[in-house]
Amino acid sequence: MGSTAAQVGLLLVNAVAGFFLFIIVVRFLLQAVRADFYNPISQFVIKATNPLLIPVRKMIPGFGGYDVAALVLLVAVELVAIILSLLIMDYSPLPVTNIAIWALLGGVGLFLKLYFWGILIMIVASWLAPQSQNPALVLLRQIVEPVMKPIRKMLPDMGGLDISPIIVFLAIQVLEVILIGMARSSGAPGFIIGL
Repeated sequence: MGSTAAQVGLLLVNAVAGFFLFIIVVRFLLQAVRADFYNPISQFVIKATNPLLIPVRKMIPGFGGYDVAALVLLVAVELVAIILSLLIMDYSPLPVTNIAIWALLGGVGLFLKLYFWGILIMIVASWLAPQSQNPALVLLRQIVEPVMKPIRKMLPDMGGLDISPIIVFLAIQVLEVILIGMARSSGAPGFIIGL
């Protein structure tokens, strides 16, 4: 495949698969944090993921209140995206043993990216619209708060200054460095979604 056509194909795979993977991550987190399922954004996420998630749930039940089927779907979609990307970029032979590792690392990376950007958006929103009841911000608050609250409790009183996001950002950065190191050591190409 020509270089330009391959780049366009890779862009399309990454855009479509990346968007759907992001929605699957949100779907998993909705149940994990017991978010408001009647939020309009929650309803969109549910309707967008149900066609693929319901059949997977028939084979893989939840465990401990977590939607294990959503995690399996996340890894499966990541696998398909990686295989399509490798075919488009004309990788030969396909590194079958490493693809599963890359899919798992990419899935973890997606969670880290969602929390990084979610916390950043919450910080900006707290300055610009502190009392906003926008459905996106309400849902984001519900997803981010379970991560922030334990850290906030461990920190000493800083006189109204909340430095917990800095600690979470640092932890995310450390985990991302570890993930990228693992991906590189396993020979991952630079186009894995989430890394």
